[in-house]
Amino acid sequence: MSKIVPNLWFDQEAKQAAEFYCAVFPEAKITHSVVLRDTPSGDCDLVSFELAGQPFMAISAGPLFKFNPSVSFILNFDPSQGRTREDLEALWNSLLSGGEALMPLGPYPFAPLFGYLRDRYGVFWQLILSDNMEPRLPFVIPSLLFVGDLHGKAEEAQNFYLSIFKDAHSGVTFRYPAGSEPEQEGTLMYSDFTLEGQWFSVSESALQHGFSFNEAVSFMVFCDTQEEIDYYWSKLSAVPEAEQCGWLKDQYGLSWQVVPRAMLAMLQEPDQERVQRVNQAVLQMKKLELAELQRAYA
Repeated sequence: MSKIVPNLWFDQEAKQAAEFYCAVFPEAKITHSVVLRDTPSGDCDLVSFELAGQPFMAISAGPLFKFNPSVSFILNFDPSQGRTREDLEALWNSLLSGGEALMPLGPYPFAPLFGYLRDRYGVFWQLILSDNMEPRLPFVIPSLLFVGDLHGKAEEAQNFYLSIFKDAHSGVTFRYPAGSEPEQEGTLMYSDFTLEGQWFSVSESALQHGFSFNEAVSFMVFCDTQEEIDYYWSKLSAVPEAEQCGWLKDQYGLSWQVVPRAMLAMLQEPDQERVQRVNQAVLQMKKLELAELQRAYA
């Protein structure tokens, strides 16, 4: 399991959505599914799956949060890596079925083929043919859009994340030039960076959008020790009222989950009584305590 894994919050569709994605994406599979019982949202499906090698988790936990374009997923079709224009068009058509095109598929100044859509489950995807571009990025890249009160803070946020994670470095940076009004000259048009092997991109927009980061997309940070949990919790958590069950919000409003890696094995235990004991223990915590979870499991 990767160090950082995107988590998608659905109302009741986590398992259905995971099955759909695994049917249309290349090299995709569901790796585990469990029902967490007696949570504040009732019984919740928790599903782990992979899309072209990128791990995801998804949960059905009620209609509390909706996906929006503040977090989307770039799908990087690099012909030098065997991902062709035809592959892009086929996946575009599959994801668009029951969804909505926000930027129609076609040529743009920054790419020979690009399209931006919301799928039938509300998740946002950007499909780009990276022909003649540097072949360095993975297929799936979470993309963070800084708007509203966060406009102008994308570079600050990127540097903040780079300072926290040990194995981290920046990639390319493109800034808005003069004459890009309402965008301010020098702010980030696009930048990318990697944290513990997980690539991200950031951009910002001065237009009025009416959305911001929320818990519909969070990023799970898997930790091997309590010391590691304590470290990431202290560095990332900036909104005390958002702390619950290992979830937190950082100073930019982005949601993270700081999770002991051992908890995954506990939740994949065939003994459902053990699974539910661990889950009930999690529900009583803000920051997760590995020793308490191990006691509940035992």
